Amino acid sequence: MRKNGLRNLPTMEQPYEKCLENGPESLSDAELLAVILRCGARGKTSLELAREILSLPGKEEGLLGLYHCTRQELLQIRGVGEVKAIQLQCIGELSKRMAAAGARKGLCFHDPASIADYYMERLRHEDQEVLLCMMLDTKNQLLGEKEITRGTVNATMISPRELFLAALQFRAVHILLIHNHPSGIPEPSGDDITVTRQIRRAGEMLGITLLDHIIIGDHCYTSMLEQGI
Repeated sequence: MRKNGLRNLPTMEQPYEKCLENGPESLSDAELLAVILRCGARGKTSLELAREILSLPGKEEGLLGLYHCTRQELLQIRGVGEVKAIQLQCIGELSKRMAAAGARKGLCFHDPASIADYYMERLRHEDQEVLLCMMLDTKNQLLGEKEITRGTVNATMISPRELFLAALQFRAVHILLIHNHPSGIPEPSGDDITVTRQIRRAGEMLGITLLDHIIIGDHCYTSMLEQGI
């Protein structure tokens, strides 16, 4: 009977030894995942398990599929228990945070592209629309961020009341809105434009300036400020 793991493979076919010899950049996606998984299941090596995980049917295949897999879906795979399922979900979350940490260095609240870069990996994989509000002080220093609404696949119900309650709680002077389009196309809808103008007018009465509303697509974005909306 074949042993679990990769000990039955020739040394240089084992991902761990291959990484030691040539570095992690020499590994395939499945080999990288196999190193993290460490062991497979009865009759299945960790490399075979990794390949099975990466070939799960869904919105995306491969590594991007990990963003969309639920813990329940992962647990359906023989060889994936609670610990491995949590590890796999943490890999996806860690990659998002690493991307955001790199983008944060260039973050400028007067530059829509830098804001889009900061939120791109966090939002472009979402299956629902998510509306975030960034709250700034008089010097455009970030006071905080709050998720205002999480909607359906097609639309988010934006609540100006909840948005400004959060802004007032943080004593914000300026706000920036960011939301995603799960379709991957960041073209603002008629509702997006109408609600944005309502929020801008309400903010003016409260002394809170709406600086921009940025829509995140798949590796692209639309700034309503840049579009002159």
